[in-house]
Amino acid sequence: MRTGSEPATARSALRLRFWLSAWGMVWAVFGTVVFVLVGRPGWAVACGVLFLVVAVDMSMVLRHLRQGPHWQPGRDIPPYEPDHGDRAPRGRGTRDPDGREP
Repeated sequence: MRTGSEPATARSALRLRFWLSAWGMVWAVFGTVVFVLVGRPGWAVACGVLFLVVAVDMSMVLRHLRQGPHWQPGRDIPPYEPDHGDRAPRGRGTRDPDGREP
């Protein structure tokens, strides 16, 4: 069910991103080495730049993983309640001032 707060409460699959970054880093290094050996400096530079992008992404993923459950909550932690602005957060069983359930 959509709540309209997905951008604010979205979670990233950080472990999946880590392994995809590792896979990308292996291929970027392989491509850089192969293109240097066959004499294609343009492609070697492109693979080197790709390696740098993947390395930065991997460092951010590792940083977020080390920061704990705010960035990588476990399966037992429900999604965050969206920010309702100046209104108090509403949970189950609470009623509006006019008596209706949310």
